[in-house]
Amino acid sequence: MPMQRLRSFKILCPFPLPWRSPVLSSRGGSSVPFVGIPQSSSRIRSLNGSVPDVPFMAREFYKSSASVAKQEETGPVVEQIQMLKAVEDVHGGVIVEMEESMDSDSFVPLLRDSLSKWRLMGKRGVWIKLSIENAHLVASAVEEGFRYHHAEPDYLMLVHWLPRTTDTLPANASHRVGIGAFVMNDKKEVLVVQEKYGKFKDIGLWKLPTGVVNEGEDIHLAAIREVKEETGVETEFVEILAFRQTHNAFFTKSDLFFVCMLKPRSSYIQKQNLEIDAAQWMPIEEYSAQPFMLKNEHFKFVASICQARTDTAKEYRGFAAIPTTTGSGRLTHLYCNTDKLKLTL
Repeated sequence: MPMQRLRSFKILCPFPLPWRSPVLSSRGGSSVPFVGIPQSSSRIRSLNGSVPDVPFMAREFYKSSASVAKQEETGPVVEQIQMLKAVEDVHGGVIVEMEESMDSDSFVPLLRDSLSKWRLMGKRGVWIKLSIENAHLVASAVEEGFRYHHAEPDYLMLVHWLPRTTDTLPANASHRVGIGAFVMNDKKEVLVVQEKYGKFKDIGLWKLPTGVVNEGEDIHLAAIREVKEETGVETEFVEILAFRQTHNAFFTKSDLFFVCMLKPRSSYIQKQNLEIDAAQWMPIEEYSAQPFMLKNEHFKFVASICQARTDTAKEYRGFAAIPTTTGSGRLTHLYCNTDKLKLTL
C-alpha cells in the first residue's frame, strides 16, 4: 500500500517545548517528528523505551491528512494535564491541601506532573498538607523529594524546595512557651500548689501554678487560665515580672518561661484533682524560705524578684500588656515597662 501523504498540524503551547524526539512510524519506517507529554495516568514511551518528562499544557503532533481533515471539522483540541489543586503563597511557592482521600496510584503521577510544571513556572517551596486519611501517601511524597516539616493532631505537613539554590523554607516552631503565675493577696500570701506528677512530685515543694501557653493564646490570658484551672481562683493580670529561655527542653525544642504577676479577684481554692495534689495560700516569706528554693538558684532568683515587686521601697516593675495592632491590622499586645513612661498613641 503506498504511504499516505503526511501533512503537519500544530497546536500551540504556552510554554517552550524543550524535548523533541524522533519516533519511527509504525508503517514504512518513515521518521515522524513528535513532541509529547505524558497523561496523568500513563506515560508515552518512544520505541526505544525512553520516557519523556514534559509537563506542558498542550502537545504538538504531525498527523496524517485524514486526521487533519477530521480535526478541521471538529476544531483543535488542547489536551491539558491534571494537576494537584494548589494555592500560591506570598513567597513564590505553592500550598497543596490534601483533604479528600486518594490512593497512591492516582497521587504519584499527579504529583510528578505538578512538580514539573511548578519548576517551569519558577515556583520555590512546595507545601503538602496531608490529612490523617492520606497518611499512606507520605512514602510516595518522600520518594519525590519531600521531607517532614511538622505534624498536628489531624494532619502532617511535608515540604520540598524546588530550585537548585539554598533552601530558605522556614523551619518548624523552635520554642515552647510556658508561664508561672505569682498571685499574692492583701495579706501578702502567695497562691501555691503541689503537683501530682512530674519532677517536683513527692518532694514537699510548694510552687507557683505553671502551664503551657496554647496555640493562638496571649501570654497574660494563659496565666489567668492556668490559675483558674489548677486552683479555681479568679485573677486579673498585672504584669510580666521576668522571663527566661532554656534549650533542648522539650524534644530538642527551646523553652520560653514567663513569670506573670496576677491580682486575685477571689480567694476560695478549689484545686484541680487531675494534676494538683494540694493548693493553699502561703506567706511569701515562708514560700521563699523553703529548702528547695534556697538550694536552687533559678527558683531562688524568681522568689527574690516576686518579693522585690511587693516591696514598695525597691520600686521593681515588670512589663505590662499594652493592646496594639500589628502591621497587618491584627490585635496584639506589646509587653513593656510603662512606669514613668508617657506613651503617645
